[in-house]
Amino acid sequence: MESDKELLQVVVTALIDNKDDVSIERTIDEMGVLLSLKVNPADMGQIIGRSGQTARAIRTLLRVIGAKNNARVNLKIVEPEGGAPREKRAPREEHASAPAAPATEEIDTSAVDDLQL
Repeated sequence: MESDKELLQVVVTALIDNKDDVSIERTIDEMGVLLSLKVNPADMGQIIGRSGQTARAIRTLLRVIGAKNNARVNLKIVEPEGGAPREKRAPREEHASAPAAPATEEIDTSAVDDLQL
């Protein structure tokens, strides 16, 4: 009864480009079923998705299949060894259209002074 592994195979191969590099290992222990997924490093982004949304959706589907079969199903996405480190975003630059006033320059308040508030 490996319907969870078959579902994962179908979903993953539909998402990625390098279909021959998909490897799914299924193990069962006291915690339930663990599916370990290995894909080509070039396809990792497609499996994980923006902010992990695709991976979260796949895990939800697997939990549904597990609930139907009275089993707890977990997915482990195996990161490739020696993978490139995640790039950090460059700090944002300030908008050039609205430069800040220098601290040493005096501000003309004569228009407000005439109001006599």
